[in-house]
Amino acid sequence: MATKSRIKSVAVIGAGAAGAATAAALNAENYFERIQVFERRETAGGTWIYDADPDPLPLYPGKLPPDTDPALEIPEALPRITPPIEQERWTKTPIYNSLTTNVPAIAMSFSDSPFAYGPFAPHYVPRQYVENYFSIHKTDSLLQLNTTVEDITKLPSSNGQSSERWKLTLRKHDALRRVDIWWEEEFDAVILANGHYAVPYIPQVKGLEEYIAMYPDRISHSKEYRAPAIYAGRKVLVIGNSASGHDVSLDLVGVANAPVYQSRRSKARWDGDGPLSGIEWKPLIREYLPSGRIIFEDDSYLDDIDAVLYCTGYKPSFPFWNVKTNGRPLWDYEANKLIKTYWHTFFQDFETLAIVGMPRTLTFRSFEYQAIAIARLFAGRNALPLPRLKEQEKWEMDRARRTKAEGKKFHDIPWDEGQTIEWLDGLFRIAGLGTIRGEGLVPPALSKELIWAVEHLRKYPEDPDEHGEKGNDEDHAGRREGSEGGWVVVQREKLPLGGVLP
Repeated sequence: MATKSRIKSVAVIGAGAAGAATAAALNAENYFERIQVFERRETAGGTWIYDADPDPLPLYPGKLPPDTDPALEIPEALPRITPPIEQERWTKTPIYNSLTTNVPAIAMSFSDSPFAYGPFAPHYVPRQYVENYFSIHKTDSLLQLNTTVEDITKLPSSNGQSSERWKLTLRKHDALRRVDIWWEEEFDAVILANGHYAVPYIPQVKGLEEYIAMYPDRISHSKEYRAPAIYAGRKVLVIGNSASGHDVSLDLVGVANAPVYQSRRSKARWDGDGPLSGIEWKPLIREYLPSGRIIFEDDSYLDDIDAVLYCTGYKPSFPFWNVKTNGRPLWDYEANKLIKTYWHTFFQDFETLAIVGMPRTLTFRSFEYQAIAIARLFAGRNALPLPRLKEQEKWEMDRARRTKAEGKKFHDIPWDEGQTIEWLDGLFRIAGLGTIRGEGLVPPALSKELIWAVEHLRKYPEDPDEHGEKGNDEDHAGRREGSEGGWVVVQREKLPLGGVLP
């Protein structure tokens, strides 16, 4: 059972949705003497803040965040004031004009505050929503805006005690004086809520680096994409068919020179038997030639491409984590997973370190479950203790082995297989209820309405017949256009939900 906690001060890294949920959960415990939320922007909102002018980003084909997003060199003798840094920090967000959420609003929003409207809200709704959420829970006073955590170091034990404590090196940009202000602060615990959509990734392809050098304005990542207007009349190749690749390709149809070419590794769940009107599918790229020709794996090629948009996602980055002092990195880029974690939330070898927001399932709502479980654990009020270390290690090894064999990602938690409910149920039971005096938030129940929305509402049709003229009226009997258009209701066989915490 729970024991009295010695944790009195907590630092939260990130003030997006994960940080907002974490701040609310910690504050509601009415236990911690000091809570600080650090955000490198002037307002809260994280990834959802729209940058109208993202500026061209550097491209590093095949390189990973330890090389593309390294730690800054920290000045000696802090506190200190220095000229502004010039190193790329990937602070611009990936929001484009037409972006909407792809999880139904009832499942994506926090349990105690609905979105303004839905089911799939435009990007400015969650941005304002996150900012308001800090005010609703009176945690906006905990925000340290426009401040970047540049180093997290575990302090050595003192007086023979084994308790952990953390030193944070902080940098605040003073735009008025055009200087950076550096200082240090110490905390009993740290919660990482910094997201993983900052550092773009472009895979290595033969000839790509030379192609970029020869045609510097031709290649870009979707993080820079904002609207189709600048591609009017241009011959465009989109790389990738995940959510952003799908959105961008459709956005360009009717604006760019027809057809819009889309290079795909595999079939997406919303793809039909053939591409939508105005789009032509291509396989993976095999080579870029100095002539400008792009050759694909099926030996076909394209000439005179005006723009190549890489919609190939992002890699998690933790440049503030002091690998040398802390003894190991946080992320294994080869295995594509956090190292030594349990239940995607806790760390096996750091009792006062936790993370919110790595799994991509139910987004905001799942952040609540993680945040409440962490807050309750750090306050010493958790209903169930974490399993013994050997059991945590076994969970990680078993999941790594299983997901690798199935060709799945370690931190992806499918809804349809019941894993989401199992995961949330585990967090629910660790947290338990708050006190009789109302201290602590309660993990939210998954209502019938929420479950129905997750199982039936889709931003994109997932039945091939829903993409075009194929099929008859009976084929479309389960489809209904939303009031805003573009989303559908699908009829799916109900799968069993549930599970237990091993």
